[in-house]
Amino acid sequence: MKSVLLDFIFPRLCHLCELKLAIHEKYVCSRCLAELPRTHFHTIRMNGMEQRFAGIFPFTQATGHFFYTRSSPLATLVHDFKYHGFPNLARYLGKIIARELYTTSFFADTDIILPIPMHYWTRAKRGYNQAHLLALGIADITEMPVSDALRARRSHKTQTALSLEKRRNNLNGIFRISDIDSLNGRGILLVDDVCTTGTTLTEAAETIWREASPRALTLLTLGVTV
Repeated sequence: MKSVLLDFIFPRLCHLCELKLAIHEKYVCSRCLAELPRTHFHTIRMNGMEQRFAGIFPFTQATGHFFYTRSSPLATLVHDFKYHGFPNLARYLGKIIARELYTTSFFADTDIILPIPMHYWTRAKRGYNQAHLLALGIADITEMPVSDALRARRSHKTQTALSLEKRRNNLNGIFRISDIDSLNGRGILLVDDVCTTGTTLTEAAETIWREASPRALTLLTLGVTV
């Protein structure tokens, strides 16, 4: 009763269409959520995301769940959980993609979730790491543990306006493994919010393979550019 009354006084609105959410809905209404364009990359071998990493490092599968452009509805959601103070939206979206992938074989080779880390100073300023919250949402559904064994040695400039070469230089040597034994022999699910050029995931994956000996490595992002 209390939640119904609060919803009447302070109605919860969809982050995309700004219409009032139903009692069972969170952050995004059912219609807008259904209209977010799925890539279905998990059903396609050597899909558009996997092509970015082929021959660079070993991986089992790679997928971005939704198509992403700067003007897309997904970009609105990403900006809301990164910059507009809605961290729990990231965890909610992690649950959504995990539910939609859970009935497939996508998680078959993984048993631990490893989010792309933030440097502690950057995380302190924002208050949270959105990749970690996405990972927690995935863990809520899959019941796989979330690891913090991948760490960021330093902060880095935003990647948005950088060329591919400058992106690589910007991230060179940025990651380290803090607990190698926890990753050895494990099937790792590497998680981030958006894959554009793939430089962040590449640097993280190369660090994992260089410093540890996982059984398998799978890549998953909320969004992926085309």
